[in-house]
Amino acid sequence: MNSDISKFRFLVPLFLCILFSNNSYSIQVHDTIVLIKQLQYRATKALEKEDFIEAVKSLNDAHKLTILPRYKTYKPDVELSTAKLYYNLEYYDKAEIQVQEAIKNAKIYRNQYKIAEGYNLYAIILIASREYSKSNLYLSKADSISAILGDKNIKTNTNFGHGLLSLHTGKYADAIEDLKSAAKYFKEQSLSYQETAAYSNLADALSLISPKDYPKPIAEAKQFLSLAIETASSQGFSKFLIEKHRINSQILIAEKKEKLAEDELNYYFSQKDSLHQNHLKAIESGIQSESAIGDLKGTIASQEQNIKKQEKSIFLGKLIGWLSIALILILSLLTLSLYKNNKLRANANALLKEKNTELQEAKEKAEKASRAKAQFLSTITHELRTPIYTVTGLTHLLLMEDPKPEQNEHLSSLKFSGEYLLSLINNILDLNKLEASKVEIEKIPFLLKRRIDSVLIALKESIELKNNTIHYEYDNTLPDKVIGDSLKLTQVLINLISNSIKFTDNGDISVRVKTVEKRARQIEIRFEIEDNGIGISMKKQKSIFESFTQGSLQINRKYGGTGLGLSIVKNLLELMGSEIFLESELGKGSKFWFNISYEISENEEKQKEINEIEVIIENDIFENKSVLIVEDNKINQMITKKILERKKMICTVVDNGAEAIKQVQQGDFSVILMDIYMPGISGIEATKKIREFNNIVPIIALSAVTIEENLADFYKAGFNEFIPKPFNTEEFFKKIQNVLNSN
Repeated sequence: MNSDISKFRFLVPLFLCILFSNNSYSIQVHDTIVLIKQLQYRATKALEKEDFIEAVKSLNDAHKLTILPRYKTYKPDVELSTAKLYYNLEYYDKAEIQVQEAIKNAKIYRNQYKIAEGYNLYAIILIASREYSKSNLYLSKADSISAILGDKNIKTNTNFGHGLLSLHTGKYADAIEDLKSAAKYFKEQSLSYQETAAYSNLADALSLISPKDYPKPIAEAKQFLSLAIETASSQGFSKFLIEKHRINSQILIAEKKEKLAEDELNYYFSQKDSLHQNHLKAIESGIQSESAIGDLKGTIASQEQNIKKQEKSIFLGKLIGWLSIALILILSLLTLSLYKNNKLRANANALLKEKNTELQEAKEKAEKASRAKAQFLSTITHELRTPIYTVTGLTHLLLMEDPKPEQNEHLSSLKFSGEYLLSLINNILDLNKLEASKVEIEKIPFLLKRRIDSVLIALKESIELKNNTIHYEYDNTLPDKVIGDSLKLTQVLINLISNSIKFTDNGDISVRVKTVEKRARQIEIRFEIEDNGIGISMKKQKSIFESFTQGSLQINRKYGGTGLGLSIVKNLLELMGSEIFLESELGKGSKFWFNISYEISENEEKQKEINEIEVIIENDIFENKSVLIVEDNKINQMITKKILERKKMICTVVDNGAEAIKQVQQGDFSVILMDIYMPGISGIEATKKIREFNNIVPIIALSAVTIEENLADFYKAGFNEFIPKPFNTEEFFKKIQNVLNSN
């Protein structure tokens, strides 16, 4: 009997050791589960108080623990918490991916409560992404599970989701009903954060609903907003303390307190910007910084520490067994890690290829759209120029026929409107050429001071009309002649000075031209235009140089304009290697300046430029001169003929190019005015055929087509001059006089 007992005596300590080991393992598993729950709770509380860095840290730690197989059933819960974090950070794409993963894992472990929670959270994320139809689908799925389980908590959460969806789709009455039901339950369950969210959204819906659809909504909106603010203040829910300013601005708008509403909205945007910066810091702090390998290594390290703590209480043989298991686990996890890493890399490469293809397609579409826009603008401006020529031409004729005083005022207004519309078309064309990179910079010697003087002379009438005083400061040490594009400089100065004139009444405008730096054969010149007009707000200064941008809607209504001038200035200066700068203050005025480097012309002789030679119109030169007008539009024929006959010119009118060739063969003309686009033979083809037998008669292209970029081709075809329609009458006769004198 004693010998039998002695045989099994050695089994007692072994049994006790195994029992102790198993108990230690059970305690360890229990402690880890508790830790996961604690980390989740800590993350939830951090989220409620907008402490995103703490939430990121806690969820990363929880995620590490759920990687191990024994804790995998807690993975959907941690993934849902992570999805909520991304949602609060407004990182909706990542939130969507995370919640989809949580739903998938919840289905694997058949956890209906987590599936319903996932569907509801997914719906709320989709609302933020404005995918309302898809959101409604997932809310319906959550409702179905809620009906099966009969769970009040799930039902309330889906009610809240329905309320949010109704609020964002403008169904405010439905939103109010659902949100009130949710708020009541949240209050009963002492869920402060959810209760505050329900109150805030209720106030939002009530501030937007029409009093016709809901009695006294504004009073109730204030009540719920007050409840939301009270709870948020006591609990430190800063998100809702920021949202209150946006909702309050809506309430003030409903009460017709626009100024207070604007102040509230501005404060909301400033606070929202600060919150956005916190979002960015949280994202940068490492939401995605730890790779799968890093997570696994952290878990393994944790397990190794636990093993080391147990080493003292486990005999040597058991220790070797556990270490063997640990080693196998490490190798397995590393293998899994490598497999996942390779799979992620392959997926990333596939995604990169897909994105590159999408970018290439987008680039091609953008280029196609740009070409279509350019073609459209070219076509539409040609179509617009023809009727504008009719308006401006007839207005000119009527003004020349000694109208009554009351008619004279109306005709002057009509002339101004026609010229304004033509200016708009020219600005759109200029901007289109700049954007299409069709504008080239010339380098031709020109007289700098004379060029600037001519700009101020041209704008003299506009300055006097607004009762403004011009102050012109010119650095006399500047060279007389520089090499550059004088026309582009003129265009920039006209736009900037005209802008100052437009927004200044009874004030002062200063134009300063001075040396910045002078080298051997090069000089850098600063141009400044300053006024004491209405000024520009700091907010608008950031966008004032964009196309179709003005200071405000009120300014646009009061002063008019298209907002293209400064955009053209910016683009032209960039072409000339310069940049426009601005200083401005509302009510005190604006200052624009830019620097341009010019090469100093070696020929310093003060001679007039060709385009600056003053042409004096001599009426005698036009008398009894025969003119052939080639034009297919009957109204344009009549207008051009009457304008010419006022100078006592003899006009012959034909409808097409073929008839023009016959007329030139049969008769002798002093000048031909040739339209470009006509039925049958075009103006270009007709000119080429005329030049085959007549190289003497001057031919002027008179057309609504903008051909400046192809001007060399027109001269090559045989034209002597080009006059765009509609034209300035004085410039029209100057060009005719020039070709007559040349001939």
